[in-house]
Amino acid sequence: MRSLTRSAPLLTALTLFACGEAAPPPAAPETSMTAEAPAAPAPPEPETPEEPEPAGPPRQAAVPVEIPEDIQKVVASEDRDPKDRELDTGRHPGELLAFFDIQPGMKVAELGAGTGYTAELLARRVGPKGKVFAQNPKFVLEKFAEKPWSERLKKPVMKPVVRVDREFDDPLPKEAKNLDAVFLVLFYHDTYWMEIDRAKMNAAIFKALKPGGVFAIVDHSAGEGRGIQDVKTLHRIEEKLVKDEVQAAGFELDAEGHFLRNPKDTLDWNDAPSASADKRGTSDRFVLRFKKPEG
Repeated sequence: MRSLTRSAPLLTALTLFACGEAAPPPAAPETSMTAEAPAAPAPPEPETPEEPEPAGPPRQAAVPVEIPEDIQKVVASEDRDPKDRELDTGRHPGELLAFFDIQPGMKVAELGAGTGYTAELLARRVGPKGKVFAQNPKFVLEKFAEKPWSERLKKPVMKPVVRVDREFDDPLPKEAKNLDAVFLVLFYHDTYWMEIDRAKMNAAIFKALKPGGVFAIVDHSAGEGRGIQDVKTLHRIEEKLVKDEVQAAGFELDAEGHFLRNPKDTLDWNDAPSASADKRGTSDRFVLRFKKPEG
């Protein structure tokens, strides 16, 4: 991370985390006085208006994600924080765990864990025989995450979690290797305005994963052609750009999830938690499952 003298503009951004006239009808044909007038043509059937195309990239057909019973139980755990439960409607944690096929005993990591919503879900899913490396950079910890993150780590269910305080350029310790999955949830866009070396970050993730391991990315959609123009003001990023960067690091795009898509999202509002208010959890989000090639 850059020196703290550059943090002020970053704090501001983090806090504030789409007639012409009709031609006259043709004249009626002339008829003789004795000829029978033809019947008037039936009026045309009204056309059904087409649904407007949603803003952003073209959508693939949505396929429902089946949530196994054991994952349903994880999400329904009575000891989960009520504030986390409030986020579930917009975050779809059951679909998230199922889509990325997280299983008990796995070794996984989350970068940009923040206050730990997703990290706790991962810990509950992998269980006591699994492990979760949960990374946060200094800037995130100092500005908003340190206290709630430290408190969450005291919960017994968080025993599989290894706290990792490192920067995004080199996010994981040496012992984090042969991982089954690495998650980056609603944070890839932030690596732009935080001026992270993403090529270096993606290379580190690639190295930490086992062959066939999964790089899981979820982020807020920007409109087609917007690129990185909205990463700081609206906390959104164009999906194609993320795909191109991650594939350039050697990953293969394995699947796309649709359980967080919202075609009604206009893609022009700030979806940072402090700015989105009652819209929080309604942004159109892309869900990408990349894999490290085997062999």
